[in-house]
Amino acid sequence: MAAMQTTPLTFESSVVVSATPDEVYALVSDVTRTGEWSPVCAECSWDEGQGPEVGSFFTGRNVTPERTWEARSKVVVASPGREFAWSVGPGLVRWSYVIKPADAGTELTETWEFTEAGQKFFHEKLGAEAPARIAAREQAARSGIPATLDAIKRIIEG
Repeated sequence: MAAMQTTPLTFESSVVVSATPDEVYALVSDVTRTGEWSPVCAECSWDEGQGPEVGSFFTGRNVTPERTWEARSKVVVASPGREFAWSVGPGLVRWSYVIKPADAGTELTETWEFTEAGQKFFHEKLGAEAPARIAAREQAARSGIPATLDAIKRIIEG
């Protein structure tokens, strides 16, 4: 059996958007619009009566050519105009949008972290298939984050 990865896997990328930090936050914290920009997450819905506040839950439906699955997430940061973040699982994967003023508008950084707990979960659930599935998730983040940011920029800038 291959050695299990013991450190989090992370990737991030940034884009400058011609909009205010509050406008960018309003879009990225509206998880019901995720399907407009994500290459994997086709749609998200809040648990009944919940919204973009710390402690709220939402479910995303993810679609790839190989499979479709749902994942429940918990909002862990909801700081208008600054950061919106959620934990899938919770505790398995952390996604965030960090928002900073920039000369030409707003710098939006998307970050993905496949936590040690998430990798351990994959190894326990998938066994020998885990390394390939973890590598596929990492590749999806590396290609998907820039595509997501480009789509968000197009949506905001019209």
